[in-house]
Amino acid sequence: MELGLIGLGKMGGNMRERIRRAGHTVIGFDRNPDLADVHSLGELVERLSGPRVVWVMVPAGEPTQATVDELATLLSPGDVVVDGGNSRWTDDEKHARELAERGIGFVDCGVSGGVWGLENGYALMYGGSVEDVAKVQPVFDALKPEGDFGAVHAGKVGAGHFAKMVHNGIEYAMMQAFAEGWELLEAVDSVTDVREVFRSWREGTVIRSWLLDLAVNALDEDQHLGKLRGYAQDSGEGRWTVEAAIDHAVPLPAITASLFARFASRQDDSPQMKMIAALRNQFGGHAVTEKSDHLGADAPGADVPPPVQH
Repeated sequence: MELGLIGLGKMGGNMRERIRRAGHTVIGFDRNPDLADVHSLGELVERLSGPRVVWVMVPAGEPTQATVDELATLLSPGDVVVDGGNSRWTDDEKHARELAERGIGFVDCGVSGGVWGLENGYALMYGGSVEDVAKVQPVFDALKPEGDFGAVHAGKVGAGHFAKMVHNGIEYAMMQAFAEGWELLEAVDSVTDVREVFRSWREGTVIRSWLLDLAVNALDEDQHLGKLRGYAQDSGEGRWTVEAAIDHAVPLPAITASLFARFASRQDDSPQMKMIAALRNQFGGHAVTEKSDHLGADAPGADVPPPVQH
């Protein structure tokens, strides 16, 4: 099938390549002309045969809203827009209503896989009508990992991003647990090789996981994480998870504490946040802040920057 893909950063660029490897045609647009196949959204839409499917991979908030607004004027009834960024689920509902007024379908898709997704596949959580999802299904099949798992039609519009939001909240708590354990092991004199303790856990333990593997990778690169400043950014999804928990009166003590721990990392050089920063760099290619840097920042890509207070 043909797909229009908007946003060719770390995630979008690798997704374009994986979809092409599956035999589909991808026409990509990015503000960076060195990455783009076309020079405008109008040219992208013109190059696609109907019914068109256009996948948006730009930062949440105003960039996504502006892209959806422009696509609404370019697409035709029966076409489908997919938001594969990290948008808030309430924005999905708004975009679906706006596009439906023009007969255009909408599917939201939470995407996980980071810089490893090109080779390993991307975990996909998508929401929308059965009819709209069916139009995108060949792309979902191309992106997902091999095997029976890794992709789910989570429900109606908004369900995909809500599921991805909760996934990221769980991720926060898991990384925080590894970070706290690592700091405690480093703090005692009796444990002389913390890196090898972590490595030993990769087999036969109940906490073996890909995150543990990535922690070992990080320690192999910098055994005591001495090159890193203990600063870790948070994506908007961690905050949204806690807000949703409050709205639904669901207790999330571990996820909430892990979010607050990241806030604490911006006050002092936190040893735990060195591990969090290292893990984020390992699985998602997120920028790390070295001790010589004055300010930390997320790498550009699908992750949402933290909300700015005006």
